[in-house]
Amino acid sequence: MKLKKRSVDRRMVTILMIVFVQMFGTSMVHPILPLYAQSAFNMNAQVITLLLTAFFAAQFVAGPFIGRLSDRRGRLPVLIFSQMGTVIAFLMIAFAQSAAVLFLARILDGVTGGNIVVAQAYMTDIVPEHRRTVALGYVMAAFGLGFALGPAVGGILASAFGPQIPFVFAALAAAGTVVLTHLTLEESLSHDDRQRNRRSAAARLRPTALMTNVPLMAVLSVSFFARFGMGLLIATLALFAEAVLFAGQSFSSVSLGVGVMLMMVGIGQIITQIILLPAALSHFSDTLIVLMGAAARALSMFLLALAVEPLFGTLSVVIFAVGSGLLIPPLQSLLTKTVPAELRGAILGIYHSVMSLGVILSTAIAGLLFAADPTIPNWVGGALSCISLVPGFLLWHWARKNGRMPAAQLAS
Repeated sequence: MKLKKRSVDRRMVTILMIVFVQMFGTSMVHPILPLYAQSAFNMNAQVITLLLTAFFAAQFVAGPFIGRLSDRRGRLPVLIFSQMGTVIAFLMIAFAQSAAVLFLARILDGVTGGNIVVAQAYMTDIVPEHRRTVALGYVMAAFGLGFALGPAVGGILASAFGPQIPFVFAALAAAGTVVLTHLTLEESLSHDDRQRNRRSAAARLRPTALMTNVPLMAVLSVSFFARFGMGLLIATLALFAEAVLFAGQSFSSVSLGVGVMLMMVGIGQIITQIILLPAALSHFSDTLIVLMGAAARALSMFLLALAVEPLFGTLSVVIFAVGSGLLIPPLQSLLTKTVPAELRGAILGIYHSVMSLGVILSTAIAGLLFAADPTIPNWVGGALSCISLVPGFLLWHWARKNGRMPAAQLAS
């Protein structure tokens, strides 16, 4: 029994390392891509935000297929495949000669972007249900650590060596996760599990069953509205910082400043997962913590809309990170309890597609809102976070009334 426990712990550590390295590379380019597209390709704010739309549109289409494929063929091959797509996409951005190549790279990364989906499915495979929220919190902490270090490193590299270098560095980091996965990670689904999942694939997820699963629809609704608000934030934060928080400063100063802000977001997420979320779980239910996280995100967006200098802006995004750290792990844990085990990867894929839809819509209009006034995306994001409280309250009420979340049979 001890051997088995050691094996599970080793796999968990490996998954957390993969999430960290992946997020480190991805977040490294977040402060750079909008400014890089603006300076190198003369793209305006409306077109720049569509780069995010392209990524999430591709992810929206591919997400359920990637998740279901990992149920049927195994987590490991799908994880390696998706990571290789990320490597190629970052290299395409680094050596792009036109705006069209930037869009193609973002689409490729979105199509193969099942890294986090499959990593979360892997984690739920190896962790008992009663520890799932805490385990997904660890994933969020690894996510936050990568987010803390990546933007700062990206900002430093861009200011010292130029905007292309962070993308090359990110590609190398993503390539490292491919090697790490191949050498250290073992398949979490047994042969029998995969065979069972393939047989159940003939019984597809029925839309009517999805729509009548009350807790599932509540989780997806909270995710959609929360992600819509976050999409507005991530699409315009660098532009907002340049126009308002760091107005009149140089490209390198803005890049470094945004990188430091995002580093503080990552630190906020780490503290939340290590201290705040475990403390909250010892006193409150998952559904109540979801409400607390959504409320904190709403507050942060409103504060950011009022910010006119870097310190206040940084405080706002740190509160956003705390809210996200409280919201996302229990929400994902609740999600996995609404379906049978053989549909876990598929439902996580649908969950990420719903979130992608929120980002698709938000990034499609973010540039227009920003062009009207730099603060409008933040005001709208705060309002949408408030709206997410409605399905969050319904989820809390349903859980109190009905008790344990059902593993609803979505397949016939």
